[in-house]
Amino acid sequence: MASSPRIPIPREIKVLIAAAFLIALGFGLVAPVLPQFAQSFNVGVTASSVVVSAFAFTRLIFAPAGGALLEKLGERPVYVMGLLIVALSTAACAFAGSYWQLLIFRGLGGIGSTMFTISAMALIIRLAPPAIRGRISGAYASSFLLGNIGGPLLGGLLAGFGLRVPFLVYAAALLVAAVVVAYLLRDARGTAGAREKPAEREHLSVREALSDSAYRAAMVSSFANGWSSFGVRNSLLPLFAAAVLSAGPEIAGISLTAFAAGTALALTFSGKLADSWGRKPLVITGLAINGAATAAIGFCGSVAMFLVVSAIAGMGTGLLNPAQQAAVADVVGSERSGGKVLAAFQMSADTGAILGPILAGVLADTLGYTWAFAVTGATALVALLIWLTARESLAPEQRVARMRSRSTTIEE
Repeated sequence: MASSPRIPIPREIKVLIAAAFLIALGFGLVAPVLPQFAQSFNVGVTASSVVVSAFAFTRLIFAPAGGALLEKLGERPVYVMGLLIVALSTAACAFAGSYWQLLIFRGLGGIGSTMFTISAMALIIRLAPPAIRGRISGAYASSFLLGNIGGPLLGGLLAGFGLRVPFLVYAAALLVAAVVVAYLLRDARGTAGAREKPAEREHLSVREALSDSAYRAAMVSSFANGWSSFGVRNSLLPLFAAAVLSAGPEIAGISLTAFAAGTALALTFSGKLADSWGRKPLVITGLAINGAATAAIGFCGSVAMFLVVSAIAGMGTGLLNPAQQAAVADVVGSERSGGKVLAAFQMSADTGAILGPILAGVLADTLGYTWAFAVTGATALVALLIWLTARESLAPEQRVARMRSRSTTIEE
């Protein structure tokens, strides 16, 4: 007797996954050259760091407005507008004539970034079959990760032609992506087959979402992951490698690559497991591994141990993220518009990424790196405790559908 066929990833989501790779690749293009470009205007390290932070800051403060815009206009228009804003602001950066122009143009890019980030999440929630939400979240995260790995390498090569060149290449790529996405997603339909009519869909409020223990737990784990994986990892790991291990910047770079490799390894299976085992077990396991490994970094006394622990921490993140995002998707559902809910979820990660390096840096200066990494790991363990009391958001019927989709046929 034939069983249910393996559920395919919809074409529209494949488009979003491909666009995510291009976006991450382009972001990586400009990341290594941005501080140097800022310093070309005769400013110091602090001022060049502000240019880097401006992007994240505007992402954070514009997120509520982006969520409201999403509920009013719909996912696809806001996604395309976000791409265009980042493309134009990035091109403007290439032609900046002063430090202040560069700062303003880079900050405007953060507005576009939050628009397409929230819209992409909303599109995936609406278009993804519920039984494979974890698998799709894993594929999307893998695409972003690969772009983040390849981007800096390509950006370093392009910088040989001038510090402005990577900005122009990224802008051109985003313009192409905006046109392709606008065309291929023009008839995007939800899981119920209805065409996009944002005004007619029920809006899920943040207050209502917060009444769900799964969403509350996801907010806390998102904050902890932003603190650890996006904030402290990029800011403190290089400093720790130099100050404690007496290692050069190449070791810091290798440690970031080891973290990415661990994440990539876990992403090969974590999304599928989140669809069959449930969201909660994967989130709890990921938080436990990431929190323990992050805390252990402060006790590393050799480069070899430092790299191994970095890879293990990355595996924890790879286990956590697809299940966490799938849980939020379960809360919102395919038939509701949750722009403000998704904006709040994104803000929790961005807040962690901004506050984490500051507080951990203060701890490193006053008490040492051991305390800085221990407290960072503790944030993940606090999130774990909250997840222990949260509900499992994967419905039993969705789990059954996923289990059936793992095989195309069975013997009669």
